[in-house]
Amino acid sequence: MKPEVLVELLEHAADQLGIRVTYEALQPVPGKSPGGLCKVKGEYRILLDKRATAEERVGTLATAIGQFEIAKPGTIDELELPQKVRDVLRTYEPSKKTSRAVA
Repeated sequence: MKPEVLVELLEHAADQLGIRVTYEALQPVPGKSPGGLCKVKGEYRILLDKRATAEERVGTLATAIGQFEIAKPGTIDELELPQKVRDVLRTYEPSKKTSRAVA
């Protein structure tokens, strides 16, 4: 599946979870993902660098959705997602022991 299609499917999954996805010009930090999950005024958001490649967007979206799953367990299971999207989410799944979920 093309990365651009995966981005759309992951954005749709985030929308179903009530997570707003926004694209902004983020300051690049070497060795860090171009964006991530945060909570602003009680609303979950995934911030993505608008200059990020489709592959970077897939990684950032999948990681952020995985972090949301840690904060709210079982939410992803309720979504209707293609198997390929579930596989991508598992690939980027953060470790429950080492991740700090956004609360």
